[in-house]
Amino acid sequence: SNSRAYSLVDSSQVSTFLISILLIVYGSFRSLNMDFENQDKEKDNSSTAGSFNGNSTNNSIQTIDSTQALFLPIGASVSLLVMFFFFDSVQVVFTICTAVLATIAFAFLLLPMCQYLTRPCSPQNKISFGCCGRFTAAELLSFSLSVMLVLIWVLTGHWLLMDALAMGLCVAMIAFVRLPSLKVSCLLLSGLLIYDVFWVFFSAYIFNSNVMVKVATQPADNPLDVLSRKLHLGPNVGRDVPRLSLPGKLVFPSSTGSHFSMLGIGDIVMPGLLLCFVLRYDNYKKQANSDSCGAPGLGNISGRMQKVSYFHCTLIGYFVGLLTATVASRIHRAAQPALLYLVPFTLLPLLTMAYLKGDLRRMWSEPFHSKSSSSRFLEV
Repeated sequence: SNSRAYSLVDSSQVSTFLISILLIVYGSFRSLNMDFENQDKEKDNSSTAGSFNGNSTNNSIQTIDSTQALFLPIGASVSLLVMFFFFDSVQVVFTICTAVLATIAFAFLLLPMCQYLTRPCSPQNKISFGCCGRFTAAELLSFSLSVMLVLIWVLTGHWLLMDALAMGLCVAMIAFVRLPSLKVSCLLLSGLLIYDVFWVFFSAYIFNSNVMVKVATQPADNPLDVLSRKLHLGPNVGRDVPRLSLPGKLVFPSSTGSHFSMLGIGDIVMPGLLLCFVLRYDNYKKQANSDSCGAPGLGNISGRMQKVSYFHCTLIGYFVGLLTATVASRIHRAAQPALLYLVPFTLLPLLTMAYLKGDLRRMWSEPFHSKSSSSRFLEV
């Protein structure tokens, strides 16, 4: 029993913990920084300042409403069935689309580093490429590096490069997708919890196979191999490239190399959207309290409770939930629906703290509505 307890968490799980938490934190702060940048642009372009409503005016930002939150698990289920039954027919198209999205997402992940590197030697003026648009030197550098990494991944199929692309997808989705309220957050995460539990635990009784696991682990044909066969380029041209495991997950090998620890990017992105929401609310509430020189409801609970942020509380809950899911998978020696553990461990502490602080009603419907005309933020 001691040896079994010792093996409940190994190096691959620790790597998964650290990387997933770093991705969520980094994506949340990138999202908040985008709000600051958009607010500065609005201030420069218009002399009238409006109150912050929690949603960016940037067209690239997608805010999920209640209807989308309800139908997203249904759409995900349909996509899962398509991949399960027709994977051989759509795998090349799906691989190409995934590679294009991963290229753009990884370029977004590299952009701050490229901006730092190019700042001393080049101005921030944009270079025009005609109908393609205008780009800075940092944007061109990040996109070039991203294209190079994707090409190397297609040629080698290495798991580390696949993880890098998956990280870019996680950060981009957390930064560009917003949850407007706690109500939408609960609808979305509850629906996805049911979706995850059904397809992991009960799909085998209907389809004689674990649909979620099979789709997540099934490798796709390399587009170079398919292209060489279509063009009849010969048996030695493009035939030695490996099949590709698509970047819809993070994988890390154990210290012995006997197995891989796997975590789907949905198990990072969906709780990450909740953490991004509470980070924006923490920042908004901090500014509102500083403007009003006091916080409502301070007499109800201790000052120490008021100092605990929603972001830190939810982040700790995410870590505990991920640890619980990992231990459960090692004990039962079977794949576990991570959202079964992540959703309760993130939502329940958040709801409890919001109730104790007196913010639950406000966070539920209109968390960023303010009567004040001030639109200035405190930088985080």
